[in-house]
Amino acid sequence: MTINGVAYSHEVEPRLLLVHYIRDVVGLTGTHIGCDTSQCGACTIILNGMAVTCCTLFAVQADGAEILTIEGLAKDGQLHPIQEGFWEKHGLQCGYCTPGMILAAYQLLQRMPNPTESEIRHNLEGNLCRCTGYHNIVKAIQYAAQKMAGK
Repeated sequence: MTINGVAYSHEVEPRLLLVHYIRDVVGLTGTHIGCDTSQCGACTIILNGMAVTCCTLFAVQADGAEILTIEGLAKDGQLHPIQEGFWEKHGLQCGYCTPGMILAAYQLLQRMPNPTESEIRHNLEGNLCRCTGYHNIVKAIQYAAQKMAGK
């Protein structure tokens, strides 16, 4: 599989979960493990262009896949506009849900470049923030949408 543009090939046990492959085998620890049941969204990655939770997928299911993790979003030392939005609008809070939130937002803005507040909230439904501070997360995504549109 390719993760953040780098090809990886390992022999793994069939029961190895993709989140453990990414974190423990490849060493990219930005993908967090929250609930182990795909309920919280902390382990959200982009798999072949779709935001998915990877704590209930087996690594072998991603054989040949293109994966984007939070580590692959910034380019040339520059934060992606979504990462910048979380910084500027204080959407980070404790930070545990942040990688999953950012990647869910990434897919949302790929599909819907100018979402309304309601659309942002609806599309983040699979990502839980235990700090309960969604207001600043929504503001961060609105900031990113404007920046990505060149406004």
